[in-house]
Amino acid sequence: MSRYPILPRFRAFLRPRWEKPGSRNPQTLLRHKKALPRFVRESQSALYYLDLLGVLSWEHLPERNLERNWGQPTLPFACICGAVLVQLEQGYRNMGQVWQFLSQHPGVAWVLGFPWIETSLNGGRRASASRLPTQRHLTRMLRTLPRETVCFLLDDTVRLLREELLPVAPDFGQTISLDTKHIIAWVQENNPKAYHERGRFDKHRQPRGDPDCRLGCKRRRNVKVQAPSEAPPTPHKEGVLPKGVSRGEFYWGYGSGVVVTKVDGWGEVVLAELTQPFDRPDISYFFPLMAETERRLGFRPRFGAFDAAFDAFYVYEYFHRPDGSPGFAAVPFSERGGHRKTFNQDGLPLCAADLPMPLKYRFTNRSSLVEHERGRYFCPLLYPQATSETCPVEHKNFPKGGCTTTIPTSIGTRIRYQLDRQSAAYKAVYRQRSATERVNAQAKDLGIERPKLRNGQAIANRNTLIYVLINLRTLHRIRKRKRGVQE
Repeated sequence: MSRYPILPRFRAFLRPRWEKPGSRNPQTLLRHKKALPRFVRESQSALYYLDLLGVLSWEHLPERNLERNWGQPTLPFACICGAVLVQLEQGYRNMGQVWQFLSQHPGVAWVLGFPWIETSLNGGRRASASRLPTQRHLTRMLRTLPRETVCFLLDDTVRLLREELLPVAPDFGQTISLDTKHIIAWVQENNPKAYHERGRFDKHRQPRGDPDCRLGCKRRRNVKVQAPSEAPPTPHKEGVLPKGVSRGEFYWGYGSGVVVTKVDGWGEVVLAELTQPFDRPDISYFFPLMAETERRLGFRPRFGAFDAAFDAFYVYEYFHRPDGSPGFAAVPFSERGGHRKTFNQDGLPLCAADLPMPLKYRFTNRSSLVEHERGRYFCPLLYPQATSETCPVEHKNFPKGGCTTTIPTSIGTRIRYQLDRQSAAYKAVYRQRSATERVNAQAKDLGIERPKLRNGQAIANRNTLIYVLINLRTLHRIRKRKRGVQE
């Protein structure tokens, strides 16, 4: 028995009482603003973030087990998601600034759901205070945050925007555009003033600062490097300069692909996003992003706008409608593989003499990004049986066995060559590409291009939350405009 029996009870009286984790739901708080604590109602910042983030379905957010007994409450995933959204909205570059902001604005920390304790003081009074995790712990949680959690928030913003815009835009999501944005890794190799004995752009030497980033090229062009005093080279042909060396902009980093739909007069909506290492080609974003777009919309878009990097037969095939309904991909033709091919009514390619070339055999190409079937077509004057006729255009390959061509057998191949890129319908769809440029400009203002992070998972999660914030801003602008019209 203790000599001081009152001491254990006194200690129990002073022991902090933790609030149950996840008990505060911003969506519920938004509906019952009058029940908010006084210090929250008096905080303009807390009310602002309650209005901005409270529209999301936080109660359905995929959460981890919050009942573990560690002596203190488990920090919910919703807290770190809210903290990153506050960081982006405030324009902070690191979690240290976020921690300081939440310390100075306890009302915001309370709204975001950070653990809250109540301690008893003399006279029976109680004092409440937030118990913020350290800056290091916030960064660690962003790095280990599951992708399904942040993707749920993007799903929810698309759902809310679709509900708001469907009455004024019944064709919401039928026309989309896709583009990529480069992300420069926070490593020494990207510093032009840093010295590297073996070169900064050696893809076999991974930077120590970021194990997940990869070396990639932002843009490339063929130019001839010449001394300042050297005279300009003489063109070989009229308007054609000699072929020079390849010069490009190389970085260690990542790429972010985004699918956007534009609603005239209302704004742009981000439908899907994907972050990959920078060494992946642009075309590799197509199928994963379109799968996410279909999942969120519930249907396949009819029209798509892309740049020349997506000039592939399977892009055209994806938007082709076998039933004859309108739908196509507006992609500029990339001048590669010789002259533009033409086809007859049966889908056979025409040779230089405008003769249909018969198919000799098919094979499967497994070395391409997308496994597909290809066909080998031969000269109609020599296959399947040689005739006594000579080539009408006297092609140089006729004495050597005639013309041959190898192309995919997909209908997307014919669409790629036969698409009328001068039509009004094509130009109307292609103009939608500006939607992704505007979204990328907003993302750049939010700091997507140079994140102060050194982990691929953390950068991917942060990128998704950037697009969540862009959609939330669009949603609030639409609702504000509708309220103004109704008033």
